[in-house]
Amino acid sequence: MKHYSVMLSEAIEGLNIKDDGIYVDATLGYAGHSKEILKRIKTGKLFAFDADSEALSYSHHELSEISSNFKIIHSNFMYLKEKLDEEKIELVDGFLFDLGLSSPEIDDATRGFSFMKDAPLDMRMNREETFTAASIINTYQESDLLKLFYDYAEEPRSKDIVREVIAYRSKKEITHTLELVEIIKKGVGANYFYKKHPEREIFQALRIEVNKELKAIEKALPDAIKKLKKGGRICVITFHSLEDRMVKRIFKKYSEVDEIFKGMPDIPDEYKPLIKLINKKPLTPSEEELKINSRSKSAKLRIIERI
Repeated sequence: MKHYSVMLSEAIEGLNIKDDGIYVDATLGYAGHSKEILKRIKTGKLFAFDADSEALSYSHHELSEISSNFKIIHSNFMYLKEKLDEEKIELVDGFLFDLGLSSPEIDDATRGFSFMKDAPLDMRMNREETFTAASIINTYQESDLLKLFYDYAEEPRSKDIVREVIAYRSKKEITHTLELVEIIKKGVGANYFYKKHPEREIFQALRIEVNKELKAIEKALPDAIKKLKKGGRICVITFHSLEDRMVKRIFKKYSEVDEIFKGMPDIPDEYKPLIKLINKKPLTPSEEELKINSRSKSAKLRIIERI
């Protein structure tokens, strides 16, 4: 199975791995990053999270070839704190979040992530869930769809697209990816469609909503910061501006002194920064990586350390 782990060497170097450390790969996928972490921990342990049961099955075999110092947890990383508490893990040496879709998920037409291949409107990372992209497109109120497309797709022609969706679904349920692409095209007109390709961001918005992606980051990243050992690190790889802005905002919050206490000689411990930024500006893929894997083009890596 062909899968490129984006910014692999930069993320592994950023984690500053100790051979007896506890590490968490919050987004296991097809184990690219996890394998490299596992190779470097001799007496430590890796906990790897993923909601996609197909990825878990594949990755378990891959990791078992390296060592037994790991445990895979079938869960959205939103519940990272709760699951680690169940494992009696109080503090962690490093967390990795790779927030992109894996290549096998994109390339498998049956998953419904791609706007270039016809498939049921699915987009579930966890197939045990029942809520799909079709659920959204066919049941959300007009105002809710509009908010979703404005907020998560940042699409200026959202109103035209939603109007066309509402008109179409009043006659027939929308069930397939290319069916939705045609509705989007009709809503905005061919000229705008072929110039701006709004289907990219509309599909992104649906995927984010189906899998609660931004809500998961909003909850899990602060939880990870609080579970980090002194000197421990978090590496986060994002692939679109919504994710990156949220990660940047959370890191800013925990790396700065509260405005109320700025300039004061004695700041109470609970108001001191918990983390420091390792890279002020996000790292981006090398030219060599871009040649091998064009899908890494939008990737940004941010790294912080607990102080």
